[in-house]
Amino acid sequence: MPEALEAPPLDRATLQELLGGLSEGVIFLDSQARIIWANEAAIAMHRVESIEELGGDVKGYRRAFTLRYRNNHPLEEGQYPIERLLAGETVEDVTVEISPATDLDTVWVHTSRSMRISGKAKGDEVLALVLRDETPRFEAEERFERSFNANPAPGLICRLDDQRFIRVNQGFLEMTGFMKEDIIGRTVEAIGLFSHCESGEDALAKLGEGRVIRHREALVPLPAGGDRLVIVAGEPIAVVEEPCMLFTFADLDARRKAQNALRQSEERFSKSFRLSPAPAAISRLDDFVFTEANDAFLQISGYGLPDVVGRTAGELHLWDDIAARKGLEQKLRDNTFVRDEPMRMKQKDGAFAECLVSAERVEINDEQCVIWALQDVTERRRSEAQLVEAIESVMADTSWLSRSIVDRLATLKQTSTAAPTAQLVALSDREREILGLICSGQSDADMSDTLHLSKNTIRNHVASLYGKIGVNRRAAAVIWARERGFTGLPDAKLSKQPPRQKNSTKPAKT
Repeated sequence: MPEALEAPPLDRATLQELLGGLSEGVIFLDSQARIIWANEAAIAMHRVESIEELGGDVKGYRRAFTLRYRNNHPLEEGQYPIERLLAGETVEDVTVEISPATDLDTVWVHTSRSMRISGKAKGDEVLALVLRDETPRFEAEERFERSFNANPAPGLICRLDDQRFIRVNQGFLEMTGFMKEDIIGRTVEAIGLFSHCESGEDALAKLGEGRVIRHREALVPLPAGGDRLVIVAGEPIAVVEEPCMLFTFADLDARRKAQNALRQSEERFSKSFRLSPAPAAISRLDDFVFTEANDAFLQISGYGLPDVVGRTAGELHLWDDIAARKGLEQKLRDNTFVRDEPMRMKQKDGAFAECLVSAERVEINDEQCVIWALQDVTERRRSEAQLVEAIESVMADTSWLSRSIVDRLATLKQTSTAAPTAQLVALSDREREILGLICSGQSDADMSDTLHLSKNTIRNHVASLYGKIGVNRRAAAVIWARERGFTGLPDAKLSKQPPRQKNSTKPAKT
C-alpha cells in the first residue's frame, strides 16, 4: 500500500495567494462577523472595486446588498448565506439574486456554499463563503424563456425523468384551446401527444432515451373534442440544469381543411361534369390530348371513353373542317376564349352533327387544360333548312297569292336564318288572329266585336299568346311580331267577319 501523501504546510498568505487565482469567489469571515479577506473574483462578482465596498462585516454586507430568491421573494434577516455561515449552518448551493441596495434594477445571480477552514493553532478557524456567478447562465435561460413564450410557433417542454410538461407557450395554447393549467404537470401520455401518430411508439422510445425526435405528423387531441393535424419534432435541451425535451409544432390543420375543401370541390366538379346533359370534354393545353369526356359527349360522338382518352381531336378526325379546328386550338394557345363557334362533328359511324363549340383554359391539378363544351344544333339547323326550303317552294309559284302575302313570305325567308321562327310557327290560328288584330291596333272590345267572342274569351286568348311569346304588354307583342315579319291579318280576311250586333243574343244575319 502506498504511504499517504502528507499535505504541504501552507501559511495564510500562501493560501490566500492560491485562492486569489480561482474563478470562484471566496470571502473569509472571522468569528467576529468581520470580512477579513476576499479574492478578486468575489469582488468582481459584487460589481465593486475593493473589499471595503463589501460592507466590512455581515451587517454592512446586508446594508450594501439586497438579496432575493428566484421567485422574487426577499431574504429576511438571518437568511443571507453569509449570515447562515456565521450562525454555524452549512450552506449548500443556495441560488439568490443580488442587487446593490441603491440600484434594485441591477441584478446578478450567485450560488453560494460554505466552508470552514481550521488552522493548526487552537481557535485558528476561518469561515469561507464560496460564490459562483450564475448570471450568464440565468440570463441565457431568461432569454430562452422570453423567446419561447413569445414565439408564435407552438411549443412544449417536458422533463425527461418523468416526462411531465414544465413549460407551454401561448402559441400551443392558442392552437389547441388548452389552458396552461391543463398542460403543466401532466405527462406526454396523458395529453396523448403521440397517441394518434403512425410512428408514435418510435417517438416515445426516443423520448425515453433522450434522443432527437424527427419531424412526423400527429393528431393532437383537443379539450373540446376532435383533434388537430400537426407536424411535431423533439429536441433534447437542458432547463435549469435538468434534461428536458423541447417539442415544436407546425399547424397543418388549415392545410387539411384546404385539402378537404379541394377534394370536395373536385368531387362536385367531377359529378356535375359527368352528369351534365351538355356534351363536354377536357384536354391538355400543350398537346390537346383528351383526358376526360362525359357521357353526353360520348353519346353525340359515338365513341367510348377508352377511344377518346389519350387521343386528340385530330387523331379521332372529330371535326370535319381541319383548318377550323386548328384555328380554335390556336385561339386557346393565345388565351382567347372560344364562344359558340359553329363546327361540324364527324361521328364514329360516319354521320355528322352540327355543333356550337365553346372552350376555355383552366388549371387542373397544376396543369393547364382546356374544357370543351358543345351544343348540338343539328335538329335546329335541319328545321331551319326545311322551313327555308318550304318558303322557296311556295315563292317559286306566286301567281295565286296576293302581293301582300308574297311580301310577308319574303320577309319571313330573310329573317329565318337570323332568328329562330319556331315560336311564330307554333302559334295556333286563333292566336295568330289575335296577334294580327293587336298589331292592327284593336282593343279587347274591338277584337270581341270582330271575332264574335266574349271579352273574357278574348282576354284568355291574349294571356295565352303573351305566355307563348314571352311578353306582358301589347307594345312588346307588336315589336315581337314585327321582328319576325308578322304585321297583321289581311284586310280581306277581316272583311269576311260580319260585325257583331250589340245588345242581341241572336247571331247576325249574313
